[in-house]
Amino acid sequence: MKVTGLAFSDDMTARVGHLERACPGIPYPGIPRWARAVARVSSRSEHWQRMTMRGIEQIPWLYDLLMHLAPGVERWRGKLVAGARGRVLEVGCGTGRTLSGYREDVELFALDPNFDVLPRACRRCGDARLLCASAEFLPFADDSFDCVVSSLVFCSVPDVDRGLRELKRVLRPEGRLLMLEHVQARSKFGARFLDWIQPAWTRITGGCHPNRDTVAAVERAGFVIEADSLRVRGLMRRFTARLAD
Repeated sequence: MKVTGLAFSDDMTARVGHLERACPGIPYPGIPRWARAVARVSSRSEHWQRMTMRGIEQIPWLYDLLMHLAPGVERWRGKLVAGARGRVLEVGCGTGRTLSGYREDVELFALDPNFDVLPRACRRCGDARLLCASAEFLPFADDSFDCVVSSLVFCSVPDVDRGLRELKRVLRPEGRLLMLEHVQARSKFGARFLDWIQPAWTRITGGCHPNRDTVAAVERAGFVIEADSLRVRGLMRRFTARLAD
């Protein structure tokens, strides 16, 4: 299956077919019958696995409720996506709370590994091309995007280093990474506290690691954070990064 020159695996085709039924206005070409059948089988076989991994991040209505109670985070997310230009990929779009904040002239792709959140994301922004995929395995060719956006995502990515390598791969040489994340506490007491609560917190939220220093991981992966873009508030960081020379 091809969409604007980008290739998708058979499994991805099936998932897009399933999403097309939930969101008939999504801008994809028709999906073959075999893909629709595979989507139904796949959704059933993965049902138990999703249930055993379910946390706050995997329950759309609960996640939306909590974000509604965090207006400061929503404002920072709005400022983050407002800086995106050209062909844009948002990884970990969740229920799509940021999708309506993009400029009208961007070509927007968005993905999330949790299929259950994508119909809600589609209702919020039907113009975005939505995919069920993870940051560690992006179904796009090299140098595909001008911007990649990540908002409170890499705290939950199982393999951070692989995910960041994938972002580098799909970014064009002059592309930019726009990121919002929380980081490990700088004080000894704060760091120890986050380390202590991490196992339970990760289970309750469905994957979030409160003690992960994603900013350091971004720099280690070969990105350079633009100093004038860095905003700091408590444990939160918002910044733009470019590929190292």
